[in-house]
Amino acid sequence: MNRFFKILISAATTFGRAPRAAQVGMFLFFAASVSDGILMPFFALWAHKDAGIPIELIGLLLGCYAGGELLATPFFGGIADRVGRRPVLLVSTSGVGLGFLLLFMVRGAFAVAGALIVIGVFESVLHPTASTVIADVVPADARREHFAARRVMSNAGSMVGPALGALLALHSLGLVFLGGAVALLVGALVVAIFLRETRPSRPAAEEEDEESLLVLTAVFRDAHLAGLIIPIALLGIAESWIATITPLYADAAGTLTASGIGLLFTYAGALGVVLQMPITQATGRMSGFSIVMLSGAVQALAFACLLASPALPFLVGAVTLLALAQMLSGPLLQTIVTELAPRNAQATYQAAFGVVNDLRDAAGPAIGTWLYALSSVLPWGTGLVASLVASGALAAAARRHEARQAKIRAKAATERRAGG
Repeated sequence: MNRFFKILISAATTFGRAPRAAQVGMFLFFAASVSDGILMPFFALWAHKDAGIPIELIGLLLGCYAGGELLATPFFGGIADRVGRRPVLLVSTSGVGLGFLLLFMVRGAFAVAGALIVIGVFESVLHPTASTVIADVVPADARREHFAARRVMSNAGSMVGPALGALLALHSLGLVFLGGAVALLVGALVVAIFLRETRPSRPAAEEEDEESLLVLTAVFRDAHLAGLIIPIALLGIAESWIATITPLYADAAGTLTASGIGLLFTYAGALGVVLQMPITQATGRMSGFSIVMLSGAVQALAFACLLASPALPFLVGAVTLLALAQMLSGPLLQTIVTELAPRNAQATYQAAFGVVNDLRDAAGPAIGTWLYALSSVLPWGTGLVASLVASGALAAAARRHEARQAKIRAKAATERRAGG
């Protein structure tokens, strides 16, 4: 127990010791998670109860949000490698915040869909550029720890967001859009005041050989990156069903009210705040293969809980297990992508990794709500199988990456000895 608290206290100082630019990047993940946490647990309820949209179509409407990201990311995801990190973050955070403000004011399903697409276009460069800022200023041997701290900030936002959303939903479900706008506009203000440009300067020769702006070209050229993205996308699509469908599942069973759902996801975010850094340190000596396989098994157990029953203990068990699965593999996968990226294409590779989230958020809700409309347990059984299959493929990719990194380190050590 004493060791746990020592790890926790040590982890709490990581944010304070991080470079200023990395702190800004982490804060943007906090702000974005607050915004998503305010919106996501309540969007399906708002669409069904206030907007009168059939359940089987809610996922398509919500998918417009990620659809905008998915459309824009392949073309603009790596733009921070060309024009710089600071201007991209200023435009993206301001655009997303104003988009949520627009969403608060518009009426009608088509107008809401259009606003969500606009938000997605701006958000397509927010997360990858914030991750790139962290990678720019943090030494390679400390990246996994700092990406874990970034997830702590995201989890803190995921804890604060649903709690705020629950308060707003007491007055009106539509107020969650206004809450999301405020969170991102505060993020834009932080960028304007505290962030200096972190894009590394490059020789003219390197500028001429610059990586393509198109994110998809990075995926198609790098088979190792593609081997990661495909199974991560499948895991993410299945994972999204828990966040999207659980509110409908709990409401139909009479297990939780809208406020209760908000508190459930607040609890899940709190787990990440408390446990992310200790789990990252505790698994520091485990192989990537073992971490990913364990994460996939834990996610499969989360689906098994929901498959068993919509009763409160099973709902709590499901979100607990899902949070643990994300804490296990999240920092590792982000670190692997950073190691794969060429020096002049960090933002492009981070954006390629971000396509996974876009696929999850675009396809996940649509597929999940369609399955749920067919049968209330179909998403959970499908998700269980998908989690096991995808984690096996991802674990194999992680093992191959570790073998390549070991060869690179051995070669570098040999060259140092020869030079000495």
